[in-house]
Amino acid sequence: MRLLIVEDEKRLAVSLARGLTAEGFAVDVVHDGLEGLHRAGDGGYDLVILDIMLPGMNGYRVCAALRAAGHEVPILMLTAKDGEYDEAEGLDTGADDYLTKPFSYVVLVARVRALLRRRGAKTAAPVLTVGSLRVDTAARRVHRGEDEYALTAKEFAVLEQLALRAGQVVSKAEILEHVWDFAYDGDPNIVEVYISTLRRKLGASLIRTVRGAGYLLEAG
Repeated sequence: MRLLIVEDEKRLAVSLARGLTAEGFAVDVVHDGLEGLHRAGDGGYDLVILDIMLPGMNGYRVCAALRAAGHEVPILMLTAKDGEYDEAEGLDTGADDYLTKPFSYVVLVARVRALLRRRGAKTAAPVLTVGSLRVDTAARRVHRGEDEYALTAKEFAVLEQLALRAGQVVSKAEILEHVWDFAYDGDPNIVEVYISTLRRKLGASLIRTVRGAGYLLEAG
């Protein structure tokens, strides 16, 4: 995975690059908005970490220019500002997520990994088949055998995460991160509620609880 860091605080940029390199990523660093736009526009990056306050061109304009040119690379914005206005402006220009400085490095890595997983999910096969279960991620429809089942948006999202990793155990934390966002701070038992609903609608044997680990979608 190749990451691009566009950050004019050189000490921070170097620190992030070293840490992410140690995590197994290939990392490039630039300190200017125009250079960041040029690098990101050339493609080849799996994710861009983009500061807002940059010389040459600010992060909002870089992000907007990339989206206008059709680039869909995930963008994680960094800002020293705080407030709903800045978050909304960043997301309106096409950013996928944002972090306010100062932030925890652990949180940054988690956000990066979450965005990369979501990108992988979007490029996966549109119809996921697990035994008699078919999950059409494009049309948002679910069939088991000849029967179609109506699911709410959240129910579908939970089932989709399980189907993407069919045969593997998916933890409650991973489901929360993908379906409710990394920053969700409500009751984590909400996942159990949705799992129970899916079992009631689709069949109790379809989703197995692996005690202390998570949930497993089995062919049935």
